[in-house]
Amino acid sequence: MVKIYNNADEALSGILHDDLTIMAGGFGLCGIPENSIKSIYDSGVKNLTIISNNCGIDDFGLGILLERHQIKKMLSSYVGENKTFEQQYLNKEIEIEFNPQGTLAERIRAGGAGIAGFYTKTGVGTIVAEGKEHKVFNDETYILETGLFADIAIIKAHKADKAGNLVFRKTARNFSPIMATAAKITIVEVEEIVEIGEIDPDYIHTPGIFTHRLFKGSFEKRIERHTYSERA
Repeated sequence: MVKIYNNADEALSGILHDDLTIMAGGFGLCGIPENSIKSIYDSGVKNLTIISNNCGIDDFGLGILLERHQIKKMLSSYVGENKTFEQQYLNKEIEIEFNPQGTLAERIRAGGAGIAGFYTKTGVGTIVAEGKEHKVFNDETYILETGLFADIAIIKAHKADKAGNLVFRKTARNFSPIMATAAKITIVEVEEIVEIGEIDPDYIHTPGIFTHRLFKGSFEKRIERHTYSERA
């Protein structure tokens, strides 16, 4: 049964410690679990392995965890918006495991589905394939990728009912539904919590069985990169 908490600190209480593997939803700054990230930052836990598409920006999102060197390793597909991340990598202060974006998504989905590994053509003949098992199917070479499973998943949804059924809003859905299935404990922050039955079952993106801890957050929703056009 989902437990509803007052805030991120309460929702993460008792489960944060050093050396955790944490999945964090979001794409750029879109749909990121702002409140949970800040709570992890405030807790000071370290040696974290973070599975996320990217690492936020220098002063927002997962990027703030770099300030205190809380991240030991990142499994990502893109980290180009974060100068702190770049510098720590060049200084050998953080380890990176790069994944093609579709491969990262499928590794997470596989982990949630109990699939230990799968073969893909993506990355064959590149540095991504180094050290991985190669196998030929129908005269095509594939590489073995393993499923991913985390201690904790932190995700942000648009709406939840009190049973933990989740609805995401447009592109803010991104990696979050599959991450919800691929962790021992899933913590969800939402903009609105409604009564059971208020969400049409056909519109539920993630069933409540995958939601363990839930709270209503407050969100800055910062824009990653501003683009302006000149008015005539």
